[in-house]
Amino acid sequence: MQPDHSESDGILSPFADTESAPPPKNRKSRVPLWAALILAILIVAGVSGFFLAQYLQDPLRVLEPFPVAKYMKNYHALAGSKFRAALRVENDLGWKEGLGRLMVFSLRDDPRLIVVMIPPQNASIYFTKGQNFEGELEVIEGGLIYANSIRKN
Repeated sequence: MQPDHSESDGILSPFADTESAPPPKNRKSRVPLWAALILAILIVAGVSGFFLAQYLQDPLRVLEPFPVAKYMKNYHALAGSKFRAALRVENDLGWKEGLGRLMVFSLRDDPRLIVVMIPPQNASIYFTKGQNFEGELEVIEGGLIYANSIRKN
């Protein structure tokens, strides 16, 4: 037995005579490859420029490392000279109003201890044994090592 199509053949869709529309194109906004590449180059250049400026503005980069062996042998030869040093706090010898703080440090490259005068403008820095600092050291008359600047590393 075959199904009766007589009732369904008479009903037509109102859209039966229209052609089917093409599927809509995917209209996601795409950034062209060249624009993405330029943006990436600008970001890398900006970050590199920032770090280069930080490096060039560091006054310690032009100074020689502190020569501990030469200082121990003849500190008079170094009088008036400025050096950079990577320092590690070993001990605090005390504070005197108007003069500063006397500290004992070891250097990263040399385990021998040196005594450094921290000026009053930097004496408010909190020093704890084992902390690392970087500074500009100057050997002044009499062999005293004076920290012109010091910052936590």
